[in-house]
Amino acid sequence: MPKTSETVEAETVLYDVTEGVATITLNRPQGMNALTAGMKAALRETVERAAADGEARAVVLTGAGRAFCAGQDLREHADNLAAGKGLDGTVREHYNPIVLALAGMAKPVVAAVNGVAAGAGASLAYACDLVVASEKASFATAFTRIGLAPDSGMSWTLQRLVGRAKAAELLLLAEPVKAPEALALGLVSRVVPADELAPASVELARRLAAGPTVAYGAVKAALDHAATHDLASSLEREAELQDLCEKTADHHNATEAFLNKEQPTFQGR
Repeated sequence: MPKTSETVEAETVLYDVTEGVATITLNRPQGMNALTAGMKAALRETVERAAADGEARAVVLTGAGRAFCAGQDLREHADNLAAGKGLDGTVREHYNPIVLALAGMAKPVVAAVNGVAAGAGASLAYACDLVVASEKASFATAFTRIGLAPDSGMSWTLQRLVGRAKAAELLLLAEPVKAPEALALGLVSRVVPADELAPASVELARRLAAGPTVAYGAVKAALDHAATHDLASSLEREAELQDLCEKTADHHNATEAFLNKEQPTFQGR
């Protein structure tokens, strides 16, 4: 049976759930996983699927081949410019919802960056909770190199990772940052040998998946709120989230386990 265009686009983003970990793989290696309109639509659908999937308690986002994601597919973009379509609505229709879905899902997300992460590709990594990078990985803001401003949340995420002054330098000069410097700057959580990236990222995600995932979601919610609110408001939000977590079986069981000097088992509820 011949493949339809929908089937081909779906295959550019793969989804698998194993032992509580959902793995989303950008699967256009011949194009360095650069994002076409169809691929962006598939990625948005897949990230939203992972967020809603009860079998997935943690998520890994990675790329196939030698790149994590080179950002926007510039051939498609050039065609849009030639046709007078401009950005063709892709920032609001695709990038913004993808980033909100990654950052906003109530479960931990690990980016496993196997190679180049540029432009929107770097933004996708920064939107994740933890970033494990191959020693061969590199990060580049890239936007100003083609006369554009940042998108996909990079103006928000980058300065919170490295501070405003360094974020301005990275965005204005758009020079690539290799894995060791990315680790020193706080862009990534850890750097591992290339052949250890997949097992290291999956091991980390499995550790998170076996943990108190309701509490992890509350951590993300508390950090998001505190990033844009004052202390009094953040204290109240923490109280609300503590009330939520107190009602979980995980909290009650872990408290009993602590008193009994046992290791708790978390079920994510």
